[in-house]
Amino acid sequence: MNTLTQKSPLFNAIAIILLAIFLFDVMGAIIKHLGARYPAQQLSMLRNVFGLIPSVLVLFYSRDWREAGRPVRLVQWKLAIARGGFVTIAQFCFYLSLIHLEFATASTIAFSGALFVTLLSIPILGHRVGIWRWSAVGMGFVGIVLVMRPDTDSFNVYALLPVCAALGYAASSVTAQLFDKSVSTALINLYALAGALTGAVVLVVFTGGYVEVATYQDWLWLLAMGVAGGSAVFCLVTAYRLTAPSNLAPFEYFSIPFAFFLGWMFFDESPFHRLIPGVFLIIGGGLLIVWRQRKAKTGDPLYD
Repeated sequence: MNTLTQKSPLFNAIAIILLAIFLFDVMGAIIKHLGARYPAQQLSMLRNVFGLIPSVLVLFYSRDWREAGRPVRLVQWKLAIARGGFVTIAQFCFYLSLIHLEFATASTIAFSGALFVTLLSIPILGHRVGIWRWSAVGMGFVGIVLVMRPDTDSFNVYALLPVCAALGYAASSVTAQLFDKSVSTALINLYALAGALTGAVVLVVFTGGYVEVATYQDWLWLLAMGVAGGSAVFCLVTAYRLTAPSNLAPFEYFSIPFAFFLGWMFFDESPFHRLIPGVFLIIGGGLLIVWRQRKAKTGDPLYD
């Protein structure tokens, strides 16, 4: 009974993160569905508007935030604005790639984020990366190139967008570690969402990228998109509070089969020829980084 009790938080965390990953892919599928009628910057803006609903709920129910006296101001507000800018760029690039690429292909390339987290941790956090992690980065890079297939006629500039998205999300993840430890994660996430919303509004205004929403069904799709994305973030934060990140990181790769299934089911896509063997190298590189995290003896998750 004691063993079961000890394991249950891990099992719960795995179930919650799988739900989060599935919700992220559902959000992506809705974006691809709406992308034929609405520009990526508008979808990003409305995703953040409707995503505020679950994000505020996450903050309201955050124990750390309540124990800290429910602060709403951040001393490191400049850092929060910078993270919002990273998320804005990442969202725009990823959403645009979903519109122009096969769903599973865009999702697979975007999962190179773990490799960029490793690289960015060197100049931003001052971490040292050893031979194992450099090998993982190299393996993942080869996988990205194989999926993108730059030597074929099917290659286009849109294949670079999920790489830019992965870099933007990685920059957001790494810079989150620069906040004071006393600051609530939920408050940091809310500021990031607010910053991303501001950036998306700026993009819409300066590019003229807004199309009037035509039907109430589209409004419902947009609402579902924002709620799915915001709820996914809520589940992600909840899962990572239940157990060590290294226990959950491998399960994030379930996004690839989820995306493949959704692409096949709703968009009649089956891009085996593009994904194999590159997808295995991307996943392998990410899992090698996770393995080194678990083996590290210094307590620094990116140091070896």
